[in-house]
Amino acid sequence: MTGATEDGAADRPRRPRRQRKQVLLRLDPLVHDALARWAADDLRSTNAQIEFLLRRALLEAGRLPGATGPLPRRGRPPRREEPETGG
Repeated sequence: MTGATEDGAADRPRRPRRQRKQVLLRLDPLVHDALARWAADDLRSTNAQIEFLLRRALLEAGRLPGATGPLPRRGRPPRREEPETGG
């Protein structure tokens, strides 16, 4: 057995995970506070909000590289629906 799952996920080639870049960003404290409030409203971290906004700006300017992957999912994984048992 190859360890394949029902959907064949183990048979698909994996893309190597790229190391995330760390950047020191200096912001005006009021800008940071506004970003932090906006992030909290959208249930994101401040860092995730900044990345979201940068990606959107790059996309709108036509400068987002085509090989850019989706934003990484953070937090708790989505709940799976349990099959109903007949009783």
